[in-house]
This record gives sequence, structure tokens and C-alpha cells, in this order.
Amino acid sequence: MSETDSNGASKHCTTPSRRAPTLGKATLLAIGKAFPSQLIPQECLVEGYIRDTKCDDASIKEKLERLCKTTTVKTRYTVMSKEILDKYPELATEGTPTIRQRLEIANPAVVEMALKASMACINEWGGSVEDITHIVYVSSSEVRLPGGDLYLASQLGLRNDVGRVMLYFLGCYGGVTGLRVAKDIAENNPGSRVLLTTSETTILGFRPPSKARPYDLVGAALFGDGAAAVIIGANPVIGKESPFMELNYSVQQFLPGTQNVIDGRLSEEGIHFKLGRDLPQKIEDNIEEFCNKLMSKAGLTDFNELFWAVHPGGPAILNRLESKLKLNEEKLDCSRRALMDYGNVSSNTIVYVLEYMRDELKRGRGEWGLALAFGPGITFEGILLRSL
Repeated sequence: MSETDSNGASKHCTTPSRRAPTLGKATLLAIGKAFPSQLIPQECLVEGYIRDTKCDDASIKEKLERLCKTTTVKTRYTVMSKEILDKYPELATEGTPTIRQRLEIANPAVVEMALKASMACINEWGGSVEDITHIVYVSSSEVRLPGGDLYLASQLGLRNDVGRVMLYFLGCYGGVTGLRVAKDIAENNPGSRVLLTTSETTILGFRPPSKARPYDLVGAALFGDGAAAVIIGANPVIGKESPFMELNYSVQQFLPGTQNVIDGRLSEEGIHFKLGRDLPQKIEDNIEEFCNKLMSKAGLTDFNELFWAVHPGGPAILNRLESKLKLNEEKLDCSRRALMDYGNVSSNTIVYVLEYMRDELKRGRGEWGLALAFGPGITFEGILLRSL
């Protein structure tokens, strides 16, 4: 097609033609997302956090201010609010058993966000809830039986014979695990349509700062809340569905002997995280071999020929990956943008990256790409993507 420039001259612009999906391969058909009502600009976080936790240690405040700048996060959403702290002041009191109170807040909050994200996704897809055959539910933010998968299925009005899979406490790689599991379901159950939903809140980890727990400040500066949803299916219906990305091949692996590098434990006071300083180096040392394993399935060898959807665990991990693989500067733009706009929202974040990538691919970014995430284990999750 052609359009006219500011001088009235005709110029041509091209729109990438649609590629046909591979028969039997899972495709992404729609995306949805949702967030709590509290939006926090990063420049306002320190004063609010110090005030809410009644911290009077100037050195802690100074360290948090530095961390907030280095994370590159600009805005985040959070379930935590003044109303919650007024009702549960013990959440900001050091050493107080509060797991019951935290779950009273988190359990309904994650399902509420998951419901909104799922409804947005189904609306974009254009199908009926009755056509959803399976649901994959991912969260590291709730603990109960039955789980949020059942509550979500009920509130969406899904069939009572919908196949449910619940993935709990996978951390940052949970979203890509969910994509892998949904891919396997879609490809092995002809005609199925899988709703993948991820939902996370930092309520379980909110606590006053302490010099004995330095990673708490990293969490306060980096993590956010929200939910995401994706519809996945093979052999999309022409004229009714709009596949935009193919999940071509997936790999999960863990690095032996690294299970303590990312350590999270539930206690009477919520969830406690410890993060090893060597995490970025461990990822850097192993990422090239992992990516080559995925790329070999399509005969690919040049990292810069790919588009990249990487879970932005933090700027250090993105920087190490970019340097190790000698990626062009723009290759991780979608990951950096998601981190800037939402923070690290654990399992959800890869979906936010994929949504930004979908917009980029409409302008032409090549046929093949990788979705990557890293988390406790240390676990690597990867999917070879094909743009449609």
C-alpha cells in the first residue's frame, strides 16, 4: 500500500504478510492482562514504603533509593493499600505471625485479577467460554485447597468437565512453564482450546526492611502485582481466530547444584526470599548452550536474526544475556519496556513482553524468536517461537 508524506509525495510502506501455522503446532490466539487499582510511580515508592513500615533507619532509606534507580522500573501496580494496612497493621510489624492475614488478602486478590485478565483475553479471542477445554493456572501468591484454578473456572462459567492444571510456586519461570504445558495439551488434544492464566501479588512478601534481610529491599524496589492470560490452540479456525505466534519447540532444564541460589520459604511471617549474588553469572555461563539447543530445531545459528522475549528478572540479567550473546541493542527492548512499565511481576511478565513483541512483529521482526525465563532451581525455560 502507499501513503503520502508531509510534502505530498507518495511513499510505499509494507506490512508483513501472514504466515500459515504449522499443522498441529500450538499457536497463541489472544492475550489479556489485568492489574490492581494501586499504581505506584517509582519516585514515590521510597517515601511510601518507609512511612508504611515506620522505618527510621536513614541508611536503609538511602539504599532503597539507590536500588529504585538501578532497577529501571518506572511504574508498578500493587494490591497493598492504605486500607489494607489500616485493617492489618501487623503486616508492618517485625516478627509478627501474619500468614493467615496475608492469605486472606492474597487468595481472593489473585483470582480477581486472573478473572479480569481471562475475560479480557476471551473477549479478544472472540470465542465462547464453552469452547475452552482446559485451563492452566499459574501462581506463587496463594495457598489453599481447592486452588485458584477451581475458583477461576467457576467464576468464568467454564464447563465443569474443563481439564484443570495448577502450577504453584514456580516463581519467575512459571509463565513460560505454563506456555509449555498449554502447548503440550493443545497439541495432544485435537480441537482443544487452552486458557493459560497467571496471577501474582507481593502481599506474601511485604514486611518492614531489615539489614539482616537485604533482599527484601531488592523485592521492594523491583516486584509488582498483576495478572495475564493467553488462549492457546492448534490448527486455528480460519476466519474466526487470529493466531499471531507459534509455539514451535520447548525445553526446560535445571542447573545441578544450584538449588540454593534462589531460595524461597513460607513461614508464619509470609514468604522469605534469598537471592545469590552469582545468579546473573550462572545464567550467563549457561545461556548460550541452552539457546543453541532451542535454535537447532529450526537450523538457526545467528542470535541477531531472532526476536527475543526474555523474562526481565532484573536489568543485570538482561545486560549479561545481551553481552554474552552479542545481541544488537534493540533486541531486548520489549523485555526492558515491560520491566519499566510493570516491574518484575513474576510469572506474568513474559506475557507482557509477548504483548509488546506482538506489536513489534506487525512491523516485521523476522520469523523466528525465543521466549526465555529463569527461576528457582536454577531452572531455564525456553520456547522456540515462530511469528505468524
